[in-house]
Amino acid sequence: MSPRDTDQAGNRHRMFDTSFLILAALTTLAAIAVAITKGPGRVIEITAQYLGFLLLLTPKILCGFFIAAAVALLIPRSTMTKWVGAESGTKGLIVATLTGALVPGGPTMIFPLAAGFRASGASLATLIAFVTSWSLLGINRTVIWEMSFLHIDVVGLRVLLCLPLPILVGWVAGRVLR
Repeated sequence: MSPRDTDQAGNRHRMFDTSFLILAALTTLAAIAVAITKGPGRVIEITAQYLGFLLLLTPKILCGFFIAAAVALLIPRSTMTKWVGAESGTKGLIVATLTGALVPGGPTMIFPLAAGFRASGASLATLIAFVTSWSLLGINRTVIWEMSFLHIDVVGLRVLLCLPLPILVGWVAGRVLR
């Protein structure tokens, strides 16, 4: 196994893993369905459109990967494990929840950042709390999008109802993973 096949946490990465094969099969079936119902030209149009989108997205993904690597190199493992490691308990889940709510950015930033946290010693339970918090409580999306379109009472109630969920989901994950 070469160094390219593992990340800093020791997880193996394969280009053609099960998830890729499933995604490739679904994509092929979708392309065949579109070709049959809308014609092969439509498949070519969709492919060209999304290849263009991929070109726009690639720099953001590369930045996310760099941030993930930087986190793993710049935050000492002892600090990461103290705050959000396996023994951090409820404190770690709260820290991960607050971090997930406050860190701006989309999936190209959050998922590589979560991988960087993991490589630096964060537990899976706190990573789940972090990503769940970003999904449900992200302040960037809440302030810019939700408050722009929805009444403050609706936004407030939604946030209040979602507030305990990242901690709860992280706690359950911690119990399941033991």
